[in-house]
Amino acid sequence: MDFRGSGALYRIFVHVPDGEPPADGWPVLYMTDGNAVIATAADALRAQASYPKGTNVCQGMIVAIGYPTDDAYDPLRRSWDLSPPPGAEYPPFFENTPVVRTGGADQFLDFLLQTIRPWLEQHYPIDRASQTLFGHSFGGLFALYALSQHPDAFRNWVAASPAIYWEDGIVRTCLDRMDEAAWGKLTGRVLLSAGAYESDVPAPFEIGREDEEQRLSHRRKIRTVGLAEELAAEIVERTGRSGAASFELFAGENHMSVLPVAVNRAVQTAFDWAAGQRMK
Repeated sequence: MDFRGSGALYRIFVHVPDGEPPADGWPVLYMTDGNAVIATAADALRAQASYPKGTNVCQGMIVAIGYPTDDAYDPLRRSWDLSPPPGAEYPPFFENTPVVRTGGADQFLDFLLQTIRPWLEQHYPIDRASQTLFGHSFGGLFALYALSQHPDAFRNWVAASPAIYWEDGIVRTCLDRMDEAAWGKLTGRVLLSAGAYESDVPAPFEIGREDEEQRLSHRRKIRTVGLAEELAAEIVERTGRSGAASFELFAGENHMSVLPVAVNRAVQTAFDWAAGQRMK
């Protein structure tokens, strides 16, 4: 289905399980970059939820926010939607295309919380206490920014390969501004992750390439792995809960190949069967 937010059209992918919902409604996994992730997420859920006692995955709803395109991504729009303010302008991705603008995360977050979520709650039985937000790369950046602004908006936050370095680490500035009361609103978990080949270790296909050192130098600069690992430790310290945050390194994966693995981990987090049993 298509929704209009701030004058722009979004494509919303909604996966609803068959059968009767739980008494409290369906747990929900919200995802950015919906075009790229919805099929993987739905298949991962379908394959595991049929055997909850063996997989620890129960049924739930998946809501993936994307764009009206057949491509996996809309680079121009996601650059705006998923990046924290104040933002900046960058050269076009391609010749004769618009400049790239960043800094629109507040509008996108408002669209998610004030337009999409209320509409879904009117049309589906939803468990408001069991909601998870997932994002990868810029989507991970957005998830962390959303956490800094509304730490009680979701129970769990899954940020895969988050671009914490982006624009002088603005998202860290936002997180650092959170006081004790704000951190106390975080009742679930923050899961941070990255692929092993997002560090300064070359992937096998990179070894011997002309641009091998250039690739490694860029990764040393943006520190995807290091910054995510450090943030997980700091969240544990700020909240005083050992289970408040964790970091996971996925062996054999790079920045893009990590996506299916991270999506599956988001599914396992959002639809944690044992956690649902404990909440009853």
